[in-house]
Amino acid sequence: MIKGLRTAIYHVPDLAAAKKFYNLFAECAPHFDQPFYVGYEVGGFELGLIPDGTPGPGGSVAYWGVTDVADEVQRLQLMGAKLREPIAEVGEGIKVAVVADPFGNSIGLIQNPHFSVSKVH
Repeated sequence: MIKGLRTAIYHVPDLAAAKKFYNLFAECAPHFDQPFYVGYEVGGFELGLIPDGTPGPGGSVAYWGVTDVADEVQRLQLMGAKLREPIAEVGEGIKVAVVADPFGNSIGLIQNPHFSVSKVH
């Protein structure tokens, strides 16, 4: 049974540079920091960095909840992210966008006024 988003993993070629970006993205330091894996706790979910593999779009995107998608797109672009898919309203006031981190990985952003943290099990 699928129980919801637990972990989003991004492959990065330069772990030190990725930690600088993702420290700002997550607005916290990693809770697990080793040469083979760096993990952040973000709103009850795991964001992991792995220093191997090939970064970039791979057909799937993890969407991270935000309060204001326009503000978050702007903040991430100031940090070096590139807009991959512009902000779009997808119905019922839900807005999404996708940016690429400096390593080419897709980061989905979703502003969903109907989502409540209390609904997460």
